[in-house]
Amino acid sequence: MTELSPKAELSRPKPYVAEKLGSAALPADRPPTARAVKIWATVGGVILAFQLYVWIRWITGPNFERVPPGPTDPPTYMKAVLVTWTIVIIVGLPISLYYFIVRPWRRERRITLDGMLLVACGLLFFQDPLLNYFNTWSTYNTWMWNRGSWVQDVPGWVSYGKPGAMMAEPILMNAPGYSFGVLLCTILGCWVMRKTKQRFPNISNLGLIGVLIVWAFFFDLVIEGLFLMPMGLFTYPGAIQSLSINAGTYYQWPVYEGLMWGGVQAGLCALRYFTDDRGRTFVERGLDSVRGGFVRQQFTRFLAIFAACSAFFFVMYNLPAQWFAMHADPWPEDLLKRSYFLMGICGDGTDRPCPDPALPMPLTNSGYIDKDGRLVLPDGVVLPSIVPVEQGN
Repeated sequence: MTELSPKAELSRPKPYVAEKLGSAALPADRPPTARAVKIWATVGGVILAFQLYVWIRWITGPNFERVPPGPTDPPTYMKAVLVTWTIVIIVGLPISLYYFIVRPWRRERRITLDGMLLVACGLLFFQDPLLNYFNTWSTYNTWMWNRGSWVQDVPGWVSYGKPGAMMAEPILMNAPGYSFGVLLCTILGCWVMRKTKQRFPNISNLGLIGVLIVWAFFFDLVIEGLFLMPMGLFTYPGAIQSLSINAGTYYQWPVYEGLMWGGVQAGLCALRYFTDDRGRTFVERGLDSVRGGFVRQQFTRFLAIFAACSAFFFVMYNLPAQWFAMHADPWPEDLLKRSYFLMGICGDGTDRPCPDPALPMPLTNSGYIDKDGRLVLPDGVVLPSIVPVEQGN
């Protein structure tokens, strides 16, 4: 794959030139058709409609309820850091909206790629709790303000939860954090790729992406594993401890978390870095052939970019996360004694032990093993009977 210019979008249109993005070059006098960008935009539209449907069900339904922290009071230092970090994130949102959307629009009457990515990354927040789809192996600190989450309204959701006891999202921090926080990490990653290219001009595109994955791994280790997790924002209680740093503590950090997020970050950085001479990503090919005016063209562009960002998150993070969730280790005692990490779904004060390899993983309509080792069936559910097999003649 021939490397394309990482420059930002140019305001003055240029003639189409023959380019190569893993496929045959196009003639210089024939612009690409709108088929590719329309397919990406259609996928993005379906994803966005699904997210809005789930969010509306959550906000208007019984699951829009706070998950309390329980009897354990977090230490003072943890509260101070979480409050400070939340305030910084909230204040950063309007600043980022002005810097990446309002200011470019006032100057050039256009929405830049970074402006599109700001909104697209913010919408990735929807996928944040989906790693617990089959089994809960990550939790947030419920001392922080929350209204539960939308997971119980996701079709087919399996992990246990009910109003007031479920995966809880700290919305005030995570919603804006995903928007400009992920974008800033992407911009920094592109800077790393650019500096690497300057230092090693003959490095291939795959080599650049590999460098980015390594950088993102260690960046995630420092920010999450050595700061946010010890400060009590979230945990990975079901992490495979033999593959974790600080194993056995409430802030154990699985190394595969860094690899999964490194893959997501590599995809986002590659999307932003490998653009054509007009600053357009590979999902925007054929955008000029989209009819219907400026607004329709820009909305098509946004949906295509959003689809690509969503695909990176889902494929590189949430899909492998399901495998690790199904092979989770027992939760550490250091975490089990802190009710603000249990989200009310298990442990002391409930009749459910926390997820453990010794226990079966209950489905939504199946029974579970309670703390006394007894099988508890949902109302109206009975054990299947054994049907005698037919004897031979």
